[in-house]
Amino acid sequence: QVQLVESGGGLVQAGGSLRLSCAGPARLFGISVVGWFRQAPGQQRELVATINSGGRANYGDFVKGRFTISRDSANTASLQMNSLKPEDTAVYYCNLRGPAQFTGADGAWGQGTQVTVSS
Repeated sequence: QVQLVESGGGLVQAGGSLRLSCAGPARLFGISVVGWFRQAPGQQRELVATINSGGRANYGDFVKGRFTISRDSANTASLQMNSLKPEDTAVYYCNLRGPAQFTGADGAWGQGTQVTVSS
């Protein structure tokens, strides 16, 4: 079972920044799509950003240039979030989607990290 460890969540004021990190097995990180998703209370989980093995990034429409996803090492990736808004408050999940026999068809999920943005 693939284990992902997230860190970096917390409480921040509107306009502030947070950096989320995700660590996983190096043997899969390099060949997988790394993604960040979020889920607010009463809402469906939604895509925040993904980055493929070649470094190509994709973002949810709401990001609008505020967030940056990156691969930082062989087994870590991060999500830099700037200009945070109260509506960004949610639990943020790291997802690793690689060969289905290792990560499953939908990818492996981290435990989630809470991000709270106060107004």
